[in-house]
Amino acid sequence: MKSAYIAGTGSFVPEEVVSNFALEKIVDTTDEWIRTRTGISERRVARQGECTSDLAARAARSALENAGLEARDLDLIITATVTPDMFFPSTGCMVQRKIGATRAAAFDISAACSGFIYALSIADQFIKNGQYENIMVLGADTLSKITDWTDRNTCVLFGDGAGAALLRATTDKDRGILSTHLYSDGTLAELLQIPAGGSFMPASEETLKKRLHYITMKGNETFKIAVKALTDSVQTALSHQGVSCEQVDLFIFHQANARIIQSVGERLSIPESKIPLTIGKYGNTSAASIPITLDELNREGKIQRGTLICMAAFGGGLTWASSMIRW
Repeated sequence: MKSAYIAGTGSFVPEEVVSNFALEKIVDTTDEWIRTRTGISERRVARQGECTSDLAARAARSALENAGLEARDLDLIITATVTPDMFFPSTGCMVQRKIGATRAAAFDISAACSGFIYALSIADQFIKNGQYENIMVLGADTLSKITDWTDRNTCVLFGDGAGAALLRATTDKDRGILSTHLYSDGTLAELLQIPAGGSFMPASEETLKKRLHYITMKGNETFKIAVKALTDSVQTALSHQGVSCEQVDLFIFHQANARIIQSVGERLSIPESKIPLTIGKYGNTSAASIPITLDELNREGKIQRGTLICMAAFGGGLTWASSMIRW
């Protein structure tokens, strides 16, 4: 039976850096307040005219190069995003066009910050059932375009970026995606959402005046639920594989808030050395945060053949997910 393994990784972030000190000039906040409560020092912001598919295409090309493949080798492109270029066609189709993946089918999924693991799970099934051999999994978002820059509670959190993982089929039982675990609770959707712009509340003069096309979040409630959900999902992944935290080499969490990650690590007694953080320089990049972190670790040589990795994410929906991978 075939399984899926990550043959290459890639990432891309915009050039423009927005520091906490820059935000001090926009809203009532301070660098110290942001850093102590979130762990963020700066974030990347897409320039005018730079869209999600632009970032995703750059990350995809990087992953192809890392894997030693060409775009024409791809069978499928799955893009996890909540900031598509447009309602349709899909951002995946835009990426397919930009990188020249002429053979590939393409579609998007929407699972917010959990999107990359959701997409990874879908790709894993396509490979296991023998339908596809080479699948590009992308997490890409330009959250700066849906952030209310007058809201100090949310504008300090988000950044733009894209990450990619190229999955290939293998018969090697000692490597690949070992398991994925997906969860959601729609009864808590109001904690983190964009109220307007869809069929429920179409764009109008009133929705624009009320700034309902931007991210809204109830931070305290979301924080508490995120810590429990991430902890539980990691424990499920560990139990499913019959391993302990001590046997896992790296825990890659969605980079939403350093305090959330720290709290989960403390609950599970995970050493800080096993929990890489990239939130300080990129902020919360939604579906892109895990693959960006994964790519940096890969290119820095911190992931080797046989490395056991547990990934976990939490986001709007509410959604959360975990995955166990043997590199």
